[in-house]
Amino acid sequence: MAVAGAAAAAQAIKASGTIVRVEPGVLEHVVGWQDEPVVIRAGGGRFAGKFQYMTSYRGFVFYAKSAVPLHIPGKAKVIDAKKIWIPG
Repeated sequence: MAVAGAAAAAQAIKASGTIVRVEPGVLEHVVGWQDEPVVIRAGGGRFAGKFQYMTSYRGFVFYAKSAVPLHIPGKAKVIDAKKIWIPG
C-alpha cells in the first residue's frame, strides 16, 4: 500500500509541476512582482486556524501556510478555494 501511495504522490507532482514551499512573506513578495497576479486562497475561519495560499510565477507554483491572513495587493485576482491539497 505504501508503494501505491508514493506512486500516486509522484504522479500528482508530475501533473502539478514544481511546487515551492515558502514563508508567507516570500509569497507576498512573489505576488507583488506580478502585473496580473492570481492567488488561490483556502482555510482560515474560526475553526480551520491556518490560511493557505498559492500563486504561480515563471513556471513555478509557490505555496505558503500562515496563521494570519496575508496582505494580497488589490490588483490580484483572488480565488477562494474550499481546500488546497499539495502532494508531499
